[in-house]
Amino acid sequence: MTKEARPLLSDPKAMRALAHPARLTMLTELMWRRTATATTLAEVVGVSPSAASYHLRMLEKYGFVRDAPASEDGRERLWAVEPGGFSFGYEDDDQHGVREAKRLLADAIVADKEREARRAMDAVPTEPEEWRDATLFQRSHLLITAAEMKELGERIEELVRPYTTARTGAPEGARHGELHLSLFPRAARSVPGLPTEDHDVD
Repeated sequence: MTKEARPLLSDPKAMRALAHPARLTMLTELMWRRTATATTLAEVVGVSPSAASYHLRMLEKYGFVRDAPASEDGRERLWAVEPGGFSFGYEDDDQHGVREAKRLLADAIVADKEREARRAMDAVPTEPEEWRDATLFQRSHLLITAAEMKELGERIEELVRPYTTARTGAPEGARHGELHLSLFPRAARSVPGLPTEDHDVD
């Protein structure tokens, strides 16, 4: 699904609600599990079931999660992610509050991705050889135009789409994996200058 096809976030309250670390983790966990109870998600996040229920209601309020079909015994409420995902980006006419909410959500997503990547890096030495060989942590430096960068992003999304958790009939041995992709023009680095040399005076 291309960025343009995903619902665009524009409500700063929704973005601030999602930027909460516990809610972002719960939303990610629901993407893997497809459905889960508040109690299950509470154990994953490390909060009480009542706190997890509160976070889920906040996510529901802003359209990130919804009710799933009831469990077999019907005793616990099941939650699922709203289909379609979401996207957000900076616009020229963004008001200050909207821009700040986008920055807050972007920071939370980057921090969440970094935690996942670090946990994976720590686990790589204990993975089976086939999974160690398939694991890739790569940073590429590009010389590219804006049009080429947009095309590259669209081509990567098209390539990844068949392997998302929405697929059906995954082959035997399939595991959950993550692709962390950041494609951006390199921002100018601020130059702090040379540090002052302090010498001890006798």
